[in-house]
Amino acid sequence: MRGVAPAKNIDAYIAGFPEDIRQKLEKMRATIKKAAPKAGEAIKYAMPTFTLEGNLVHFAAFKNHIGLYPGAAGIEAFKKELAAYETSKGAIRFPLDKPLPLALVSQIVKYRVMVTLEKAKAKRK
Repeated sequence: MRGVAPAKNIDAYIAGFPEDIRQKLEKMRATIKKAAPKAGEAIKYAMPTFTLEGNLVHFAAFKNHIGLYPGAAGIEAFKKELAAYETSKGAIRFPLDKPLPLALVSQIVKYRVMVTLEKAKAKRK
């Protein structure tokens, strides 16, 4: 759905989609921001990315789904809760024709923040 040039920032990325998808992307962004208030925003791999001691989570819109990329450990930790969704090693696909499970997204992001900060703390020791 994206044009050829990657967006310069998350606002520009979201602006490139139809209204219904923009609304879902804005909800995803707001949910991630609330769950990880100290995370920065960037575009990496041509996707909106939240960073905290490195990449925290990515998200993106596609033809039939919104993808969330919390890494393999983020998916494994919520395997049971994610059973209703298509997943792969590092991706979760939320169908566009269903409401986003924002409470679950929040839990996954908070988990990623906790794990990321623990790893960063261990590295500093």
